[in-house]
Amino acid sequence: MSNTTASMENDAEALLRAEFPVVVEVPVVWAEMDYFRHVNHAVFFTYFENARIPYLQRIGFRELGEGRMVGPILQSAQARYRRPVTYPDTLVVGARTTELGEDRFTHDYRVVSRGMNDVAAVGGGVLVAYDYASGRKTALPADVRAALLDLEGGRLTP
Repeated sequence: MSNTTASMENDAEALLRAEFPVVVEVPVVWAEMDYFRHVNHAVFFTYFENARIPYLQRIGFRELGEGRMVGPILQSAQARYRRPVTYPDTLVVGARTTELGEDRFTHDYRVVSRGMNDVAAVGGGVLVAYDYASGRKTALPADVRAALLDLEGGRLTP
């Protein structure tokens, strides 16, 4: 094992940045704390969204209009909590695609606490291409599919 690989294995943030094409930093704010003195579990879905939206922007799949009525719709979302997060802290949240279908893709999320240098939560979601004019799912637009494959750097099969 190289020194770089060993170093990254001991640095949760570096490993996240190496494995996820979209990474955002999110400060924990006091209002996210709950009665049990840690960030409320539901807030993690907002953290995932904070990474998902820039991901969608990078692949050109967030804005409707200008003739485009096909956009993403979140079909499902899940989270698994590993460590409680408390204020103050800064979280580093990554988003990546792990599966690509004709009309959908599966996202993987990871939340790393800088304060703990450890993974605080992992999650996922399925995003479906949705035709907002007809109210039905549809195929992923070719330009979005190409941008997604490019962003993922060859980790996915077309």
